[in-house]
Amino acid sequence: MIKNIKLMTILSFFTCLLGFFSCSSSDGEPEVSSPVVSVAPTQITATYEGSVTILSVKSDQEWTAFSNEDWITCKILSNALQGTVEVTVKANTTYQPREGSVVVKSGTTRVSVPVSQEAKPDIVDPDIDTPEGYRLIWQDEFNDSKLSTPDESLWWYETGASGWGNNEIQNYIPGSKNGETCAQVSNGTLKIIAKKVSNEVYSIRMNTVESWKYGYFEARLKLPAGKGTWPAFWMMPKNYTAWPDDGEIDIMEEVGYDPNVILSTVHCKAYNHSIGTQKSGTIKVPTAQTEFHVYAVEWTEDFIKGYVDGKCYFTFDNDKKGNKNTWPFNAAFYLKLNLAWGGDWGGAQGIDESALPATYEIDYVRVFQKK
Repeated sequence: MIKNIKLMTILSFFTCLLGFFSCSSSDGEPEVSSPVVSVAPTQITATYEGSVTILSVKSDQEWTAFSNEDWITCKILSNALQGTVEVTVKANTTYQPREGSVVVKSGTTRVSVPVSQEAKPDIVDPDIDTPEGYRLIWQDEFNDSKLSTPDESLWWYETGASGWGNNEIQNYIPGSKNGETCAQVSNGTLKIIAKKVSNEVYSIRMNTVESWKYGYFEARLKLPAGKGTWPAFWMMPKNYTAWPDDGEIDIMEEVGYDPNVILSTVHCKAYNHSIGTQKSGTIKVPTAQTEFHVYAVEWTEDFIKGYVDGKCYFTFDNDKKGNKNTWPFNAAFYLKLNLAWGGDWGGAQGIDESALPATYEIDYVRVFQKK
């Protein structure tokens, strides 16, 4: 009888012990319920110009917020159980809409807030003749009456009197120097002026802040006159490391001793002027120094073509060999405007200082890319 009582006591103990473990989590800890999180608003819609939205967050546990998109930033203003997040959507500079999200995380709970942003609209101007299949994406018309010099949010200056690899004589200045201004905006045009100042010739070499891979690039220009002038409208690679390996695209060049003869040229390691193998096109424009003309390059993955007033006079085809020596033109390039004085080409037949000051006049610069 006593043995039976002891046996029943032992069985009861193990039964209670089994019940205890069955009511606990597998790791010995009590089960914890998932956090309850709510977010308002439940979605964000932004214009192409960008937006700032405040999200209200309620949670019964600690939380955080983030986005994996580089165009969406999250700033937690208060992360109390009832807090707020400032969500900033950057301007969309592309012509495609985009989708992303903001994630509010608390423990194992995640609440996703969808973010959608509209595309940048096409620039529509009935006075601009847009090439077929392209859209206008960048322009400087030099029409801002509040500016007397180039807009430095669009352009930057290269400076110095190093000869620039061509034994050029001029000293490029940052717009103005010692009271002398060589980059002037007035009456709807930019004037780049080369002028004699004491024992130097001041001039301008200016570049676009932005760069582009492929497109249709044009400017309406009136060229300076005089032996020694060397105006250019051209392109160089954004991530430049070496010339001519990284490429150069000359949209328009002319030298004063050979007036009104326009060249469009490409340079690369296989084809460049230092070894006499550059690829160029030449056209005579009888009024290049007295009237405005439109100089352009169409650059695609297949070819580079040079134009004057819509007429194609130069074509350089991609040989499709995947060889950078013959086609380094698959990277972003920026635009350049400059007026050199003298040098290996500009001064090949001497210079005539009576031509100074000389003015290179630019009505507009425009960039188009395919739709």
